[in-house]
Amino acid sequence: MRRVVVTGLGMINALGHDKESSFEAVVAGECGIDYITSFDTSEQSVKIAAEVKNFDPKTFMDPKEVKKADRFIQLGIKAAQEAMADAGFSENAEKERFGISSASGIGGLQNIEKNAIVCEKRGPKRISPFFIPSSLVNMLGGFISIEHGLKGPNLSSVTACAAGTHAISEAMKTILLGGADAMLVVGAEAAICPIGIGGFAAMKALSTRNDDPKGASRPFDADRNGFVMGEGAGALVLEEYESAKKRGARIYAEIIGFGESGDANHITTPAPEGEGAYRAMKAAMEMAKSPKIDYINAHGTSTKYNDWYETMAIKRLFGGKEKTPPVSSTKGQVAHCLGAAGSIEAVISIMAMQRGVIPPTINYTTPDPDCDLDYVPNEAREAELNVVMSNSFGFGGTNGVVIFKKV
Repeated sequence: MRRVVVTGLGMINALGHDKESSFEAVVAGECGIDYITSFDTSEQSVKIAAEVKNFDPKTFMDPKEVKKADRFIQLGIKAAQEAMADAGFSENAEKERFGISSASGIGGLQNIEKNAIVCEKRGPKRISPFFIPSSLVNMLGGFISIEHGLKGPNLSSVTACAAGTHAISEAMKTILLGGADAMLVVGAEAAICPIGIGGFAAMKALSTRNDDPKGASRPFDADRNGFVMGEGAGALVLEEYESAKKRGARIYAEIIGFGESGDANHITTPAPEGEGAYRAMKAAMEMAKSPKIDYINAHGTSTKYNDWYETMAIKRLFGGKEKTPPVSSTKGQVAHCLGAAGSIEAVISIMAMQRGVIPPTINYTTPDPDCDLDYVPNEAREAELNVVMSNSFGFGGTNGVVIFKKV
């Protein structure tokens, strides 16, 4: 069977505009959550989020193209540029065997909201001609494939908060089956807008800790009261191992397993006891031939049932609390980036393995008896990491897990 490796990484989130600054801040336990500045929150019950500040797409995009692309696409283009440069392909690389697998949970929500208002107040003739192409989720892959000349399979995953992880597994499947020799994976999200914040707040899914933005996202802590919305993008270049080795590529990691499952339980609440999450992790472990896992980057949203059920699923997978590896959630630092979460957290997991450090779960101050694992509380921990797991679970009961191994 073909082997699939990671040869390029890119990332942008509330803590940095590139993978290095972002990762260093995550490990340092910094928090990118603050009061929302992109719109007036006076009528919103939730006033906090993790925005990407000082972001000017005109610094890396043609100004004429900027107005054609929603913010989520702009963020994805930035992360993709970093990953492609990091992978170091020559100008003569075979692009017909190089595809893209993109992901977003919601896509161009900001443009949908803006143009809906225009249509209501000024009439349909004033709708932007770029509205539809700037809002479609798969246009993330469309814009990026055009920029880099990628003529292989152009795929898109729209599976809520598991989308970024599913984009990785879809890209891996494509390479394993011989459909491409390389795939660029990009997950991006930018849903911090009035209807985005208002919609999740209406579901009672968001933290209302407006008086303490930095302490609002607290995965696995007993005082958690909802997740915090984030935005950003993560990108990975996946390659067939022999091809990567032949061109002398730097190999960050090998993907040795992935798992997918459905809860068939509830549109927003995970299956009881994390049964669906457990099956996805189990499938990934079986594909990877049950390696020793040294670290798990948890989905860890800072919501009651997600954290509780994910903890139960992990304990079941490893045969009890005492046998589980260290677990942490980095959503306290960068918040929950929805469809981009899986790709961002995959980049963080790989960099953690490369650097030999486990990112902390920040804001962990009050232990929850129902969440009783080693969550690497508040401070990073040096450790030898040879195999790491990254979990993502989404609304609709969709689950994705990937396992990376140091090469």
